[in-house]
Amino acid sequence: MPPRPDTRGLIERIGASDRHEFGDFFISRLLGLRIEYPTGGCDVTFEVVPELTNPVGTLHGGIMATAIDVSMGHLLFKTHASPAATLEMKIQYLAPALVGEMVVCRASFLRAGKSINYVRSEARNASTEALYAFATATWKATKPSGNEGRQS
Repeated sequence: MPPRPDTRGLIERIGASDRHEFGDFFISRLLGLRIEYPTGGCDVTFEVVPELTNPVGTLHGGIMATAIDVSMGHLLFKTHASPAATLEMKIQYLAPALVGEMVVCRASFLRAGKSINYVRSEARNASTEALYAFATATWKATKPSGNEGRQS
């Protein structure tokens, strides 16, 4: 049986801020995402906690897909200084992530363009580097709207 969720910790994490901007928005706080920009990429790191698991006790695939998508979207925002939209994404799951493990989703460009970009992200165990999943996606950079702090 999976460990009991810590709903108090989850609520505190969500309520830590009411900001809604790149790097600090509701979904990132909900999932406990830490977003960093190493040379030429974007890393999104989070711990697998019981609240993020499926009934089997492993990280829910939709949570993994969301973290991967966030890593790619933040990479594009950082490099293009404007928001971008996912046109399509294909994800392949290779191994389950378990409660207590740290996952790092590392996004990088396959091919960067002015408007259309091809991006990949790998989700790995932060300490063993075991590969959980990887995705490729096509993104379209959009023109800045003046509300970039409201995008996610």
